[in-house]
Amino acid sequence: MSAELAGRTVLITGVGRVGQIGHAVARAFGRAGARLVVADVSAPAVAERARELSAQGYPVRDVAGDLATADVARRAVAVAQDTWGALDALVNVAGGLLYYGPASSLTAEQFDRELTVNVKTTWCMCQAALPALIARRGAIVNFASVAVLRPEPQMASYIAAKAAVAGLTRALAREYADQGVRVNAVAPGTMRTADNVAQLGAGAHLVALEALVDTVLFLAGPGGSGISGEILAVTGGTG
Repeated sequence: MSAELAGRTVLITGVGRVGQIGHAVARAFGRAGARLVVADVSAPAVAERARELSAQGYPVRDVAGDLATADVARRAVAVAQDTWGALDALVNVAGGLLYYGPASSLTAEQFDRELTVNVKTTWCMCQAALPALIARRGAIVNFASVAVLRPEPQMASYIAAKAAVAGLTRALAREYADQGVRVNAVAPGTMRTADNVAQLGAGAHLVALEALVDTVLFLAGPGGSGISGEILAVTGGTG
């Protein structure tokens, strides 16, 4: 897999926090020899992650800003093209569960915020990246959730948002298939991130980050050339 990704340019969003999914994905692409653009809403956090990745010998640039805005999304893509002349893959990690509780107590503002963080960010990044990805017959990997496939209570706005990401993934895969762009999504279970370990305990039955990272790298690279429009659950057998 490393040989397949070496020298390719990959833009990864949600790379701000140590021990979380975006951080793990960026490190894995770096180890595979990819050239990295890492993006996050927090300027200090993404700059620190870029310094860390650079110190490990990985070519990297960072972009900070609200990725749910078209200007910031276009700027992130432009950094990849201006620095390395191309963009081969977009990985939309940015998003997450914001509100947990009964649907009856959810406010309209909270619902809108959940959609913005998960769906609008993904949409803006995909739209900005598509021309560059068409030129390279590249790939997009979005992040849905296993909760879309097996819903749980108290997560209505999050499930609605991630279901929209899954639908967007399938729509873009169909629309851009003839132009050579593959679009897939992963649907992670409860991952062994720093936050989840802190909240649930080290002994909790969590999915290893390596399993998710390997799936993302596969979908983003030439090895996944026959796969598009799929939502792949990564649960490690946890259901």
